[in-house]
Amino acid sequence: MPDFSVLGLPLTMAIFAGAAIAVWIAGVRITRYANTISEKTGLGQMLIGFLLLGGVTSLPEVAVALSSAASGDADLAVNSVMGGIAAQVAILAVADAIIGKKALTHDIPDPTVFLQGALKILLLAIVIAAIVVGDRPFLLAGVWTWLLAACVGVSLWVLAEVQKKPGWTAAGHGVSKTKEEKRSRKKAQKDQDKTLSWAIAHTGIAGTVIIVAGYLLSHTGVAIAEETGLGQSFVGTVFLALTTALPELSTVLSAVRAGLYTMAVSDIFGTNLVDVSLLFFVDLVEGPGSVINRMGPYEAFSGILAIAITAIFLAGLAERRNRTILRMGYDSAAVLVTYLAGLVVLFFLRDTAA
Repeated sequence: MPDFSVLGLPLTMAIFAGAAIAVWIAGVRITRYANTISEKTGLGQMLIGFLLLGGVTSLPEVAVALSSAASGDADLAVNSVMGGIAAQVAILAVADAIIGKKALTHDIPDPTVFLQGALKILLLAIVIAAIVVGDRPFLLAGVWTWLLAACVGVSLWVLAEVQKKPGWTAAGHGVSKTKEEKRSRKKAQKDQDKTLSWAIAHTGIAGTVIIVAGYLLSHTGVAIAEETGLGQSFVGTVFLALTTALPELSTVLSAVRAGLYTMAVSDIFGTNLVDVSLLFFVDLVEGPGSVINRMGPYEAFSGILAIAITAIFLAGLAERRNRTILRMGYDSAAVLVTYLAGLVVLFFLRDTAA
């Protein structure tokens, strides 16, 4: 992993700021292109949010985790993954507060989003169980991480099958799926003369910017954060997780502002599923042994925090009531309070990190 600290703090901060601006602009544009692809292919907001936005915006996390593991910083890789999952969910609450019109979960008509959240909770439960029980090396990784990889594969297959033929549709409070589709088409009208190949090509360009700038963002972020003396675990879980989550913040805010709520939530939940799977690849890259055995109470609590705030949002999705406080839904407010309280606990647990 490159050492940006040798450049000096002013230059490192300048690179960090430039990368953040680049990520923000690319994230806003990629949401527009994703919506155009959704309309021209008929794949729907959930699938595009999951496969396209979730996949592209998770690339900085992929770069950081794998490069950290390859350079011997497996602890940093693990904590950036575990901390990033919770940070990304908290982004939804931040977007809800910034837009400030009504509860975000009031306007999610696609039931497949429930399945995304539930599968993510299941995968995180597997990780926490592995930390408690311990792991054994098996075929260049660990038994538990191989199980995790298999469950990720099954989860992706289940999501693909359900998306083809949903078993039910949301009704009652909130926005219907038909209204959300009309909203998506209206937003895509400015690009109606553009071709699908145009949208895909521009998505590729924006994605490349996110990869390069996100990589710079994360590594300069580590250099800046480590000067505070907080320690590698807290840096990975909080500062590095938040900096690599900037692409998600950009795309989510852009999607929510456009009224594409399903795409916004699927972006985050999709990124979370990709991030959980990174633990398997970190295990492979690190070498002999199992990365699970390097994890302890600190990492387990990070996973529990991610499960808790995801469950709060799932409760809000199930309720679908437009009740707000401080410009955000009750569930978003609860997520922010829980996340901030969790960070306090993690700060005091940092000495127990692997």
